[in-house]
Amino acid sequence: MPAARSPPRGNPPRGEGSAPLPEDRAEALKLTPVSRETLELLDRFAALLLAWQRTTHLVAPSTLPHLWTRHIADSLQLLDLTPGARLWVDVGSGGGFPGLVIACALAAKPDAAIHLVEANTKKAAFLREAQRITGAPANVHAERMEAFAPRFAGPLDAICARAVSPLKSLLRLTFPLLHRDGVVGFFPKGKNAEGELQDASNDWRMHATLVPSRTDPIGRIIVVREVEPRGHLP
Repeated sequence: MPAARSPPRGNPPRGEGSAPLPEDRAEALKLTPVSRETLELLDRFAALLLAWQRTTHLVAPSTLPHLWTRHIADSLQLLDLTPGARLWVDVGSGGGFPGLVIACALAAKPDAAIHLVEANTKKAAFLREAQRITGAPANVHAERMEAFAPRFAGPLDAICARAVSPLKSLLRLTFPLLHRDGVVGFFPKGKNAEGELQDASNDWRMHATLVPSRTDPIGRIIVVREVEPRGHLP
């Protein structure tokens, strides 16, 4: 398949009739500080996303004024929960959250590799271009997780997914990888995190914790380990 062309270069939009992004960027960096080198990569990524957003739906338009806090900082906070993780799989990467952001933050680590699984071809094309301009250690897999997970044999530390599906469905999708020894799942959720966890517990045994989000007062990150089905796979 020929490579997708990037939208025309130029000044990225600041958000449709919204507050300027520099203020949101500064707030995000207070929440999740990063090195100068990482910030340079994130700036490239953010500018590209705003340019592509003109023609490709990557994030909800209403969230553009808060791109840095709502999406970038929200992704970066996962790294503090598992500072030793270098090998990630991101399910349904979409506009690059959290996987491409994590890849930017780990770019200086020689052993880092983040696998971005995204079935939407337009979003996968964006992710490939984002990886190219940032040089982040990311690999884009333009396929569904149902196809990717059973055949992925590489080493793995962590799995993440953001705004993809309820926890019960995520556990079913990721179980071929999540059941490996030492692999941890990180699933940012909103106000219904406890309900999703309770619902998933009907079909799955797991060691789970709810971590308060640093970017959303009502948000929680569901962290799961040692996942096993109750009886047959649901």
